[in-house]
Amino acid sequence: MKRFVLLTLPLLSACGPSYNLRVPDAMEKKLPYEARIELLEAENNLALAIDKVDEADNEIGRARDHIRRARSRQEAAEDEVDRATDEVSREVAKLAIAEAEARVAYLRARQRLTVGLRDVERLALRCAFAEFELARLTVARKAKVEGSERLDPKKFEAQVSECKAEVKEERAALAGDEKSEKAAREAWEAKKTALAKKTFDARASPYVENL
Repeated sequence: MKRFVLLTLPLLSACGPSYNLRVPDAMEKKLPYEARIELLEAENNLALAIDKVDEADNEIGRARDHIRRARSRQEAAEDEVDRATDEVSREVAKLAIAEAEARVAYLRARQRLTVGLRDVERLALRCAFAEFELARLTVARKAKVEGSERLDPKKFEAQVSECKAEVKEERAALAGDEKSEKAAREAWEAKKTALAKKTFDARASPYVENL
């Protein structure tokens, strides 16, 4: 479990001082092997929460790359308007610009949502850590480890409950960003469809790129 604690502490410290009730490591060291087995579920949940934060961070990086590519496509489409030699080519170039603009708008909306989701996952990680600490205390008291009787289980339980309530509240607060992301995607899909139809409705049209 030391590996997960070491990985988690920097993330937890970045999220503020709340939900930081801990069971002394020395107390866990006194647990018999059979008692340590009971911590596996909480340990796995903590590892999963760490993975979710990592994936959220990676998704933000991918979103930045998508936005850069979309802006490059927009600039290329704008150049095509000036180079167009006939009305059809000019119309296609204008549709490509509209599609690129809508793509950038959608990707920015998605990035805002992704950042919000990443923050929720960071908070959820704190909850997983709090649950792990509660599990450690529960097992320590069950094994009658010296000193565990001085720690109040209700405080650890309250820490978990309050953290989960905050996660629920933060997720609900993202409803506006989710709505904006959906609307921006639909607007982009419409522009993409219009461009595809103008370029022979090919799903593999060179003018249309899927994410």
